[in-house]
Amino acid sequence: MKTIDIRPLTREAFAPFGQVIEQDGAPSFPINAGKCTRFHDLANIETTGEKARPMISLLRGEPYPLPLELKMVERHPLGSQAFIPLSDSSFLVVVAEETDSGPAEPIAFRTAPGQGVNIGRNVWHGILTPLDKVSDFAVVDRGGEGVNLEEHFYEETFLIR
Repeated sequence: MKTIDIRPLTREAFAPFGQVIEQDGAPSFPINAGKCTRFHDLANIETTGEKARPMISLLRGEPYPLPLELKMVERHPLGSQAFIPLSDSSFLVVVAEETDSGPAEPIAFRTAPGQGVNIGRNVWHGILTPLDKVSDFAVVDRGGEGVNLEEHFYEETFLIR
């Protein structure tokens, strides 16, 4: 079994897979008579296909213990998928680049509390993986017609630690 070490999540490291959603370093400006700050345009929400639309859902996920065995990744060919935490816990983000024979070896990131991600359209990724406690998330992804889920099962299991 191959071992994958978890990396801290940064905008630069995650850029090939999508965007990090966070206030730190984000473009911002005051609104509402200066009583509110808007952190603006943090992710590129992608949808393709006729009758496609962005949708917002809420998820509540149970925590996973580390180390974690990873056998499967998935992707959404018709739209991006954003995970925005509604709690102060970290979660694991697993992504993999595309190769001629399917997804490459996975890369694992641990979010800092308050960081979210927008995983680009057609990017291989792991499932939602809260780490510390039951956690709530807002999810922005694609709704509409068409099959928007593809799964890949690796021949070899990876151990993420």
